Amino acid sequence: MASKRDKIKLKSSKSSYHYYTMKNKTKTPDRIILKKYDPVVREHVEFKETK
Repeated sequence: MASKRDKIKLKSSKSSYHYYTMKNKTKTPDRIILKKYDPVVREHVEFKETK
């Protein structure tokens, strides 16, 4: 049986920094966008899901 949770990579919109996290692909099949802290630019920015 395949897992319902996927490992995804979130990339910052203002720098090359990225986070790794898990996502439930049955509840959110589209790519996600989250506002998180970017330590490179030292502010909260949008992080978009990449593959």
